[in-house]
Amino acid sequence: MRRVLILTAVLAPLPALAHGGSHDPASPWSLEAWVAAPLLASAALYTCGVIRLWRKLQPGRGVRGWQAVSFACGWILLAIALVSPMHELGERLFAAHMLEHEILMTVAAPLLVIARPVGGMLWALPPALRRSIGGISRHKGVARLWRVLIDPLVATVLHGAAVWIWHIPVLFNAALANPAIHGLQHVSFFGTALLFWWSLLRGRARVRGYGVAALYLFLTALHSGFLGILLSIARAPIYPGQSAAAPQWGLMPLEDQQLAGLIMWVPAGVVYAAATLVMLGIWIRQSSIPSLSGGGHAPLPR
Repeated sequence: MRRVLILTAVLAPLPALAHGGSHDPASPWSLEAWVAAPLLASAALYTCGVIRLWRKLQPGRGVRGWQAVSFACGWILLAIALVSPMHELGERLFAAHMLEHEILMTVAAPLLVIARPVGGMLWALPPALRRSIGGISRHKGVARLWRVLIDPLVATVLHGAAVWIWHIPVLFNAALANPAIHGLQHVSFFGTALLFWWSLLRGRARVRGYGVAALYLFLTALHSGFLGILLSIARAPIYPGQSAAAPQWGLMPLEDQQLAGLIMWVPAGVVYAAATLVMLGIWIRQSSIPSLSGGGHAPLPR
């Protein structure tokens, strides 16, 4: 049993590798083992770890109930994007493919960051292995690299670069033609999205103030929305291979691309705008509270 848990812990970070492999063409579900197995493994690790932790302490201690719900929602969205019929539809429609990417980057990623599932997963492992992994995370080099990656400016630039670079036609078309490159594209999108949301919700942006987080959310909404606009107003398909099957769904290839651009521009923009407003609301509320350490004074009663 311990060996199985160790193996699943190694496989858990791989669910973003959604493309490639073989599957039953008669089934609308994409159940490649290299995708489905890590998804199931991550769910098993988290569930076992949280149950063990709650038995040792009490329900809600160590891992809050809302964090478990957040993990469940994020995991379900990953499954929808990576193994459900949406994934197969994304192989044929650019709009579905774009929706798949936006689910990964703007919904599943922040939910998993909020959940902080690593702690729960570690409790499913043997104590010795758990301590070894903890020791690696505390290593000076690893800790220094992590601090750099979750700097809000660095994380925002990395995520923005991943989005724009992979939409360069030569790279996007290469990803469509090569499953390994397509898997790397998904890893880049999802991995940098995790860093981006972690830097805002758990990292230095939170320490510096939620106003900083709101700024980087606004910048991300701005540049990703602009890319969506470019896809929407293009007069010819930029990635012809992606929309070749669009007529089967009553869409011209250009219409499919325009719809994909609108999905990147509007729904994703709504998510970023909502998160920005939340951050601004928290920032304003915190700013209105007098700082005892800074010598602030409460308003005099009338």
